[in-house]
Formats: sequence, structure tokens, C-alpha cells
Amino acid sequence: MANRTSTLRTLQSTLLVFTFALLAVPVARGGGPVVWETGSRAELLNGESHGVSVTDAGALMLAPQFTKVFDTEQAYVWSSAADAAGNVYLGTGHDGKIFRVGADGKGSLLYDAAELDVTALVVGRDGALYAGTSPDGKVYRITPDGKADVYFDPPDKYIWSLALMSDGSLAVGTGDKGKLYRVRAAGAKPDDSLLVDTNETHIISLAVDTQGNLIAGTDPGGLVLRVSPEGKAFALYDSPLREIHSLALAADGSIYALALSDAATGPRQPSTAATSSSSNVTTTSAGGTVTGTVTTVDESGAQTASVSTPQQVRSRNELQNARSAVFRVTPDGGADVLWSSPTVTAFSVAAAPQGGSVLIGTSDKGRIYSVTDDGRDTLLVQSGEDQVSSLVVVGRQMFAASSNQGKLFRFAADPVNEGTYESPVRDAKFVASWGRIWWRGRGQVELQTRTGNTEKPGATWSEWSAPYRDPAGAQIASPRARFVQWRAVLRSTGQSGGARVEDVSLAYLPRNVAPEVTQIQVLPVGVALQPAVQIPIDPNIEASGLDPALVGAVVQIPPRRLFQRGAVSFQWQAEDRNGDQLEYSVYYRPVGESTFHLLKEKLRENFFSIDGATLGDGRYVFKVVASDAPENSLGQALTGERVSEPVDVDSTPPVVRAAGEPQVTADGHVRVRFTVEDASGMVRRADVSVDSGEWRAIFPEDGIADSPRESYALDLVVAGAGEHTISLRAFDGSGNVGSARVVVRR
Repeated sequence: MANRTSTLRTLQSTLLVFTFALLAVPVARGGGPVVWETGSRAELLNGESHGVSVTDAGALMLAPQFTKVFDTEQAYVWSSAADAAGNVYLGTGHDGKIFRVGADGKGSLLYDAAELDVTALVVGRDGALYAGTSPDGKVYRITPDGKADVYFDPPDKYIWSLALMSDGSLAVGTGDKGKLYRVRAAGAKPDDSLLVDTNETHIISLAVDTQGNLIAGTDPGGLVLRVSPEGKAFALYDSPLREIHSLALAADGSIYALALSDAATGPRQPSTAATSSSSNVTTTSAGGTVTGTVTTVDESGAQTASVSTPQQVRSRNELQNARSAVFRVTPDGGADVLWSSPTVTAFSVAAAPQGGSVLIGTSDKGRIYSVTDDGRDTLLVQSGEDQVSSLVVVGRQMFAASSNQGKLFRFAADPVNEGTYESPVRDAKFVASWGRIWWRGRGQVELQTRTGNTEKPGATWSEWSAPYRDPAGAQIASPRARFVQWRAVLRSTGQSGGARVEDVSLAYLPRNVAPEVTQIQVLPVGVALQPAVQIPIDPNIEASGLDPALVGAVVQIPPRRLFQRGAVSFQWQAEDRNGDQLEYSVYYRPVGESTFHLLKEKLRENFFSIDGATLGDGRYVFKVVASDAPENSLGQALTGERVSEPVDVDSTPPVVRAAGEPQVTADGHVRVRFTVEDASGMVRRADVSVDSGEWRAIFPEDGIADSPRESYALDLVVAGAGEHTISLRAFDGSGNVGSARVVVRR
């Protein structure tokens, strides 16, 4: 649900050279059991709470009683007010209706305005209700019997806020000219009533302090202004967010200011249909969501391991990407950030009756948070509606008005008798065998589990299991599946302290899946791979069962490439979806034969080089077998394999011979012929050198070197009389070289 103002106004990574595994929470190594720990507040907020509060320390407790009092049957409640008799008034949209709900919980329609939205309400000294409407709105005075008269009709497009000043006059905050009026009597002229014309576009929120000053929140400058009864404006605070959407005054003189960013406010079109902007927090638990490592492979074949890492804890003072925030402006002029969120839009604030904290109504599943003056926040209540758009304090009582649908709820000091909390769904990635579930807690608490093979729980999931009541642990009774969810049921015992749950842990073992060798890359003949010197890792770390990345960054340096005549090298890519560490065996087989022969086993690297001369000339295929044995128990290991394309191994150099006697002409030309023949491959190129001079490329008689036998006819010029040496060298496709020379006399 867009905020009131906006609605009214409209798991693979790839690395090539280095692989860094970041510091993480303790994780179960691949192949072993995984422990899903739900102990942080951030992860608990991803679940569903019904009558359960989530404390700032990540504990579940029974929530205050929160009961529906009245349903307006309207989509939105934009404004609220209360009188001395305990009546609560609700201004709605988009039908412009005003409802009165009595102290007995019975509600009725008080007035139906001609405008679309009732955007502001306040009760006067005489008990009459003043209502501001938008767009092109007016301020109405409505008597207890529902009779309404136009009290003030300014030329401004929007009436955003109303407040009752100490002398009984009415303060009116408007837009889109940002004017603040002080209206002393019905029918007052706008020019005579203008208190201050700000440089802002909108006066969104108003309150009156104990000295009789107006406190005004503006848009788009995000200012908190103090305006004296004489119209002198002073900026108390300049928020980095654009709109001060709501204000609340504390008993100690502090001001709670709710600010919204551009992302939360949206375009300024007041009569457009409201849309939901609810966004759930998806922060990974900093307290211990535990997963195995996940193995990925880059294009060069380097296998890397990534571990599930907690998202860095965000400071509430980090407002660069904040969607909404609540500030506390203290009487001495200081300002502190009490609460902020990059994903949640807050809509309403109210000072808690007991003091020392503020209540914040949000669009995050209609949740209400309690935040202390030192910034510790608790999920107090989840209403079940799209947003909590208004909070009302009547003496020691608290009311909350919601939108989508427009309802009124009442808080009670006593906790509910029973509440439930459903955890977020855990994806085991594969069908898993479930172990035990255990937790810390007190009071009357029981947990249940259910499992399924679809991402969202539904009719195809198992039923909730029988209750687990022993915090020390119980075997999970739900059937094997890929997804699991737990539910906590807390009940009141009437004793002090109440029921409490924290640090829920659930163990499971995913089904082992065979590793896969996805690719084998054969390098050009003559390129050898040499292991690089790796940073040593304490062997005691791996022996202890911990991932080495937990102790420090693990750097995987790829192999060096160097020239080695006749070398045959290949790299491979392999992956294991369980995140198991892999080891490899390499085999070879001559083409035409059926049996593979072992070259090397228990390799941890994903590359191998061999001297082609040890195999002998011929055509071969190589096989790489990957095994997850290092991290699976005996008899449980699985393998995957891949066979390379055929590879030609040629270690024999071509044979170069002089064909016939050289011919020397009188003008100094020498004509000589050579033949080149390769037994296993093709002749690729040849060079000639005269008298140990520079090598120069030559071409065979047919113009291209592309066969096992080539002939070369050379017509060379030699300088000077005497003996001269003519040398020819030839290369085959494997880089082998053969040579021959002839001596001529001139």
C-alpha cells in the first residue's frame, strides 16, 4: 500500500584467477548434516507472526492483545482523532467518509463528504470534529449529531494536516503551496488567516507542543519546523529524507518525526488508486543460518567453494538507501535516528503511553514496531492488514487504524493467551532426511514441523506434525522432502515471565547427488601445467570439520603454463551440487581399444599434464572421474565422469633428407632439394638457414604444408667463393622438429 501522501498524490558465482571464500558463520561441510539455526531477529522477521512478538534480541514472546474493534468496509483510513469521551474518528478514502467509533466499540457513519479523501481530523475544544478533505478540499466543522458546515475554504489544492492550538484556533497545513493557516472563526478569509508561507510545497504533518508552538513536517525539504503563534518559523531539523510524514510528541518534550524517501512517496497524484508498497525484510540471519558449501567452476576449470555468508549488519544511521526512518528531536536540539529501513515503508508514529519509546506502524505485513529511545526495536504486533496507516492514543489506551482494509484495532496491556509463529521456509536444495529439532525457551511452548516439495506451503505439503515439547530435542516426524518449515505455539500460563522461544535449530541431511564433470579442455601439445605455490592451510582446521574459509581468506591460484616439448595437458570443470569437496582420477585409452588405464588418482587439482613420449605415438582419449569421497562416509560416495575428445600424441620428429646433389650455377645460385616425412602426423612448416644465418620460412613445392610428406626445392644465392652450409628444419603438428644440412662449394 503506498503511503497516505503518495496514494493520495498517486544461489552461482564465477572466478577466473582468485577464489575468495569470505568469513562466515560456522557451516556444516558438504556431505555432512546441515544445521539450520534460526536465532537472529532479522531472519525471524521473514516469518509470519500471529499473536507473537519478536524482540530485538531475536526471541519470540506472546504479543499484547490486539483486537479488531470496527470495520469501516472502506479501503483506506487516512486520518484519525479521539475526543475526551473516548470516541475515535476515522477519515477514509476514496469515498470521503468519516466514522465515529464509541468507547463501547460500536461504530457508525458520521459524515459523508463530497471530496474523495478525508486527509486530516482533529477534535475542537467544543467537542466538534474538524475534517480536512482533498483534493480541492475544504475544512468542515462536524457536530456530534453529524451536521457539517464548511469552516474554512482556502484556495489550496490539498488539506494535509490539522492541529488545535492552545487558544482554540485551528492550524491548517496545506499543499501544493506549502501554506500554514491559523483559523480563529468559521468563514475566515485565507489572506487574513495566513500564519506563514513556507518555501516548501506541502505541510504534511502538524502537532502542538506544551509551549503552544506548532510543530510542522514538510515536503520536499524534509524539515521539522517550530512555528510560534505569531508565525515565526524556526527549523528544528533538516532530514536527509524528503518528507516528514507524521509527528508525535513525547511527554519529555521530544519530537518523533517519521520521514519518507523519494522511493516511498512516489508521484503526487492524490486521486489515483492506491497500490501496495509492502516489502519484506530478507536479511540473512547474522546469528547462524547454516548451509554447506556450494561448488562452482569457472571457464578455466578452476573449482571454487562459496559459503553462505551473513549480510553485513546495517546501521540504522545509514540513510543513503533508506526508504523510511524515524528521528527523535530532543528538547536540547539534538537529533537521533531511532529506526530506519531500506525496504519497509512506515506510515504512522505515536509516543508510547508509558514513555521512553515510540510505536511505528508500517506496510511490512501491517506490522507495528516498538522502538526505545536508544534504538532497540521489537516487532510488537502483526495486524494481518496491508498497512497500519494511523495510530491513536486515548489516555493509556492505544488504537491502530489500518488500510486495505480500513479497520480499527485496540491494544491491551495483557498478552494474548495463545500465539503462533511460522518460520520462513527452508530449502534443503535436495530431498533431505530430517534429524532433530531443538531450541531454548521457557514456559508452555511447543514446536511443530511440516515438509513439502513445492516452494510455498500448500495442500501438497504434509500436515503439521505432532507437537515437540522437549527443548532439548526431538526427532522430526515429518516425511522426507526438499522444503521444511517449523511453527512455534506459545501459551500463557499466568505466571510472570511468560512463554519464550529462541535459537531454534533443525538438523537435516540432504540426499547425496553425484558430482558432474562438465567439460574437459585439451591444451595445445607442448603446453604443460605446473601447480602454483598455494598459501598453506593448517591441516588441523580441515581435520576439525570446519571450513578453512572461516579462519581466513582462502586463495586458489591457478596453475602456471610453460612449454614442454611433447607435453599433453588438459583441464576440466566439475561441480557438486551438494557442495562436497571433490577428488579426481585420470585414465587413458588408445582409440580402438576398450580398456582404460589409470594415469593418476586422488588428485585435488582440476588439471593434469603428461609427457606424450611415455604413451607412445597414437590417438588417445582421456577420462576424468570425479568423486565426492572426501566428504562422504564409506559406501556413500558417488562419482561422475567425462571422456575427452580424441587426442593425437606424436613424439617422433619428422625426418628431413636432402634429395640429390646440390647444383651450383656460375652466377652464384645454388639449387637444392629436400624431402620431409612425418610418421604420425602432418608437416606444418619448414625454415631454411644459410651459413648459420637467420632462419627464413619456406613453402613446399605444392605451395602448402598439409600432408605427412612434403618436398622443398630451394634456389638460393650464396655470397663468395668457398664452402657454404645450407640447413633445413621442419616441424610437425605436435611441435616436434627434424633437420638436415648440405654443404656446397662454389
